[in-house]
Amino acid sequence: MNVHYRFSLDQEHATDDAIKLAPFTPYSPLTGYGFARSVQPSKNEDLRDSWPGDYFPEAVPTLLIDVPYGNYRVSVALGRAGGESVTTVKAGLGSLMLDRIRTGLGEFVTKSFAAHVADGQLKLAFSGEASGVRSVEVERVQLPTMYLAGDSTVTDQPSGQYPYAGWGQMITALLNGNIAVSNHARSGRSSKSFITENRLNNIWNKIVPGDYLFVQFAHNDEKDNEGGTKPESTYPRYLREYIDGARRRGAYPVLVAPMHRRFFDSRGRIENTHGEYIGAMRRLAEAEQVPFLDLAAHSQALFEQMGEEATKRIFMWAEPGQYPNLPEGAQDNTHFCEAGGVEIARLVVRCIREAGMEPLVSYLR
Repeated sequence: MNVHYRFSLDQEHATDDAIKLAPFTPYSPLTGYGFARSVQPSKNEDLRDSWPGDYFPEAVPTLLIDVPYGNYRVSVALGRAGGESVTTVKAGLGSLMLDRIRTGLGEFVTKSFAAHVADGQLKLAFSGEASGVRSVEVERVQLPTMYLAGDSTVTDQPSGQYPYAGWGQMITALLNGNIAVSNHARSGRSSKSFITENRLNNIWNKIVPGDYLFVQFAHNDEKDNEGGTKPESTYPRYLREYIDGARRRGAYPVLVAPMHRRFFDSRGRIENTHGEYIGAMRRLAEAEQVPFLDLAAHSQALFEQMGEEATKRIFMWAEPGQYPNLPEGAQDNTHFCEAGGVEIARLVVRCIREAGMEPLVSYLR
């Protein structure tokens, strides 16, 4: 089914083939598009009901477009005739698509990205200092999809937790318009519980030949509960299910070592709270000949370079009252703020480049 929309948000320069859409045009199920505000930010990660307009310091309306399941290339024309513009675009569950794109006086640019739609509605939000969105074009296209399986450090954090962010929420800004991301990671999950809760089966129902499956677990495998695994036995055994299942479906499995927590020893070195899990994943990757992205080593190097105090800018540290969603503040040494999620996503991209993963490297900005 061909789906192609062209919206003009600049009424003075609207073209005849574009749908004129003012910022105050309300969403209507009859037309299938328009702007709306959520009733309130969502605190429930599993409901997947957050809107991107709530992932800003000040909430903005969300552009809702009814479309079928699939991948979409979105092209956004930016710029202001009367001055400079700075525009950030988010989609879906707060995924960062375009980050502070600047245009000078009278300068106009068009930026594209790919968005995965799983719930029948493409959701876009625009904000920034003098945001300059002139038009939005949406087209359904056949693109490979990067599926993500992981825990809270990867997940799409709900809008009611903003500015908490997983790296899977931020990596979209580092990809071009030739691959989409479908983030299935969930907080609290291990390599085992992700399977026993049928979350991996949900990926199997959608993944197709040419897609990628990125797998990052360990933070919760280490725990002494029903989701816990052992690094030399059950952990690699469960990880093999991801590898074998992806290969049977013609997709490419990728193992991602867990990043470190913000725990420093007296010498300023990062403490390895993951024990033998990192080594177990590396050995499995070598035995199965799948790409191994050593996010553990790269995060250790970054954190030690920054130091104990500066790494608070990566993790979710906040003073009481600094953010409306965190009235009591936060001192979280495991999870990331939005800027930190971007930094971890950059490390993942660096790992992809170093591994020479073609054609995935060609999908990076």
